Amino acid sequence: MNLKINDTFNQELPADPDPSNSPRQVHKACFSLVTPRKTADPKIIHSSIEVAELLGISTEETKSDEFRDIFTGNKIIPNTNPYAMCYGGHQFGHWAGQLGDGRAINLAEVLHNNKRWAMQLKGSGETPYSRTADGLAVLRSSIREYLCSEAMYHLGVPTTRALSLALTGDEVLRDVMYNGNAAYEKGAVVCRVSPSFIRFGNFEIFAARKDYDSLKKLTDYTIKHFFPELGEPSKETYLAFFKTVAKRTMDMIVHWQRVGFVHGVMNTDNFSILGLTIDYGPYGWLEGYDHNWTPNTTDRQNKRYRYGNQSNMGVWNVFQLANALFPLINDAAPMEAFLKQIQLEYRIDYINMMRDKLGLKNSDAQSDEQLIVELEQLLQSSETDMTIFFRNLSNISKDLQIESENSDFLQEVKDAFYQVDDLKGETLKEWKIWFENYLNRLAKE
Repeated sequence: MNLKINDTFNQELPADPDPSNSPRQVHKACFSLVTPRKTADPKIIHSSIEVAELLGISTEETKSDEFRDIFTGNKIIPNTNPYAMCYGGHQFGHWAGQLGDGRAINLAEVLHNNKRWAMQLKGSGETPYSRTADGLAVLRSSIREYLCSEAMYHLGVPTTRALSLALTGDEVLRDVMYNGNAAYEKGAVVCRVSPSFIRFGNFEIFAARKDYDSLKKLTDYTIKHFFPELGEPSKETYLAFFKTVAKRTMDMIVHWQRVGFVHGVMNTDNFSILGLTIDYGPYGWLEGYDHNWTPNTTDRQNKRYRYGNQSNMGVWNVFQLANALFPLINDAAPMEAFLKQIQLEYRIDYINMMRDKLGLKNSDAQSDEQLIVELEQLLQSSETDMTIFFRNLSNISKDLQIESENSDFLQEVKDAFYQVDDLKGETLKEWKIWFENYLNRLAKE
């Protein structure tokens, strides 16, 4: 393969001077050099031809031994220096200190068709940030990440991508049900691809340690390579950087809500500075429309990262980024004002997204918001499948007649209800009123 390597992160930013690979606190460094662990019997299960083309890799090359060896960590690309990033993060609302790439190793950056792509192996062994973990991944979680990132991309959601999924031939010990019954599973490695894997936590760790020199270097690097339109480093540029990241983050969450995606672990170390969905752990999509649903069993009690709270958590995370960037801006007022502004903008963007789902284009936003609020209440009270409901709603004709107390008017969307027999009495009456209002609104289109 003839990849056009153009490494910048590990060339322009401060490196960890300690070459050892033992778990430790890493100070005044953005990364540590790490060599991926060689695997016993690597086999590529699947590769994304689309993503390969982004990197300048041909279909034939994805079938080669060289491709297999590089993207399972068994061969280092010539003239590259793989590394693991140093970052911190707030986990479930609490500062967790240093976290870092505990089971991810960045291979290199590639330039192709004037676009930059970072390639990262997940599950390729220990790093200085692994703490007590083994840095490995198993097949079931790797399949989920590989498929989901590509599915999200094709659903129009901002996301990292996935190049390849491979078996390692190694056995990995995992406690699947977290009940003390650990067992060996098949080991696997995913190659993830993104313009960058920089997270909110990369900035937070330096601010928390009062290492403002490294904070400035990282921020200047990020603006130079990924936000060059913002201009040369200055307080005004740093503020514009914060605002741009905040807006991208909230735009991403609108997309999550659109498709019913629940991230599950919205910690600040899992938030991309580019506004991309990153780190697919205990994620899920809504089946029954439920603002209180979360796929993360460890979040079951407080449901901090539930579907209906994702926008609030996005704002909370952006607030933590504001705190991290404050030493460079040194003026809280414009940052606080923008935090209020993006909450208002998010609500407008959310309502417009829902209007799209309902097929409403002509301007009538105020009454549309009420229509949407009432629909959301009905969808939850009647236990309704989100995807089926909105898909089937598109078949509704604005000429539909609603003349009686029976449920004939629900015929097109009936498949979306878990318990059709429950649609009676007051519930049926509320649905009837909503559909009458919806049809009146459609008539204005």
